[in-house]
Amino acid sequence: MRSIHRNDTVLVIAGKDRGKTGVVRTVLPKKGRVVVDGVNMIKKHQRPSQSQGQLVPGGIVTREGPLDASNVMVVCSECGKAVRTGARIRPDGVKVRICKRCGADID
Repeated sequence: MRSIHRNDTVLVIAGKDRGKTGVVRTVLPKKGRVVVDGVNMIKKHQRPSQSQGQLVPGGIVTREGPLDASNVMVVCSECGKAVRTGARIRPDGVKVRICKRCGADID
């Protein structure tokens, strides 16, 4: 779960959306889940409400649902493939994630 952060590009490797890629919008570490843009679209029935003086219309809203973090892999920007990640401490003392396939920094 540690290796997936917000704004990472990920590939879905299991489930109904297998093969799709997207950017991680939200990470839910306590539940072990992530929300990815354009993946796992669900329909939510929303009731009309009045929020801060503005009327929010009701209806059926389509939005992204959470995926289990084990069903996605980080896509390396250098090699362009879904990869496992490792960690390395740079000479300046900063800990960064690295691509296990090509060795490039992900962060």
